[in-house]
This record gives sequence, structure tokens and C-alpha cells, in this order.
Amino acid sequence: MLTSDERARILKLLEVGQISAEEAAQLLDALAEDRRAAGHARSRMLRIRVSDLHTGRLKANVTVPVGLVNVGLRLGARLAPQLSGSALEDLLRAVQRGVPGRLLEWQDLEEGERVELLVE
Repeated sequence: MLTSDERARILKLLEVGQISAEEAAQLLDALAEDRRAAGHARSRMLRIRVSDLHTGRLKANVTVPVGLVNVGLRLGARLAPQLSGSALEDLLRAVQRGVPGRLLEWQDLEEGERVELLVE
């Protein structure tokens, strides 16, 4: 939802002739869409679960706001080269789409761990 201040500024630009009615409508729609997208992104979380492959015991269970995922995954790609390049970009796009559910399940046989990424 737009604040009354944002709406008033757009209407003032329209009133003084700096923008057309069509441009004002586009601005109002764009700002409303940005607000909805920002609210939706804030409410979503990415859960990272690490468990022991042999026992199933949970080793780590971390929840991260989706807004921080881009930075976190890029840092994680340095630690796990399998998550670089197009695989990383595909994962970031999936997170941004916001479809809830499991995005990745990865088994590290050397360490005996399962890593899961889920959007909630």
C-alpha cells in the first residue's frame, strides 16, 4: 500500500503538469507493486538444514530472511564450488520466485552430511 505522502507527491507532479495522467497511473501502480513485492519478500524465509546421513540427526537448522539469500549463497559458493555459475543463478531465481518447498537437497558423502534448502 502506498503512503499518503508518496501518493500526494505523484498527484502534485500531475497537477503541475510535469507528468501525464498515464504516467501518474504507471507510477502509482509501480509503487504499489514494489510495496507488495517487498512485503512478500520480507515474509519469506530460507531454511537451511544439515543432518547426518547415517543417523539422520539434525546438526544445524538455520532460518535466513530471503532478502539476505543472495549474499549468503554467493559466499556459500566459495565453500561449495558445486553451487557456482549457472547452478547458483538457478537457485537464486528459484528463491526469488518464492515458491515454497525444497529447492536443493545435497549429500556430501565424504562428510556424511545432507544439506537441504527450503523456502518457507
